[in-house]
Amino acid sequence: MSIEKLRWMVFASLMAALTAVGAYIHVPIGPVPIVLSTLFVILSGLLLGSRWGLASMGLYLLVGAIGIPVFAGGKGGFAHFFGPTGGYLLGYVLAAWVTGFISERSYGLLILDIFAVLIGSLAIYGLGVPWLKIVTQMSWPKTLMVGMVPFLIGDAVKASVAIILARAIRPILKRQLTNE
Repeated sequence: MSIEKLRWMVFASLMAALTAVGAYIHVPIGPVPIVLSTLFVILSGLLLGSRWGLASMGLYLLVGAIGIPVFAGGKGGFAHFFGPTGGYLLGYVLAAWVTGFISERSYGLLILDIFAVLIGSLAIYGLGVPWLKIVTQMSWPKTLMVGMVPFLIGDAVKASVAIILARAIRPILKRQLTNE
């Protein structure tokens, strides 16, 4: 195994760990809590790209699925994938991948990073909201009011912070990955 691959694995593991820490910072407001972990989901895509961002969130979900308490409120277990937040959790993997995919092609342009974060955030909602509707049997308007609307402002703030952090950390990460 190359040192570069090992470094990518360490960074992916670090982002998975930060996502877990972010899940402990939560505000229970209904079936779907407000969590800080979405900041790290988006940041993993921006910093690690599609492949390693996906690996990072896959690791996070695997650790949670086997029962390690890394989900919101210090919970874990496979059953969470079948509860109200299951779609959002699966959306983390898609969000990290799509954010990374777009970010890899952004050539450092701010507008494309913003687009990447927007599409990544929509990926979380795109899987989370329909899953919430299926699990809770709420109407579409109620599902949107419970599973999306309360999070929009906070997610916009987290997305902005992710872009700021990514633009500051990328040069450092690049230096780390090129130093043998």
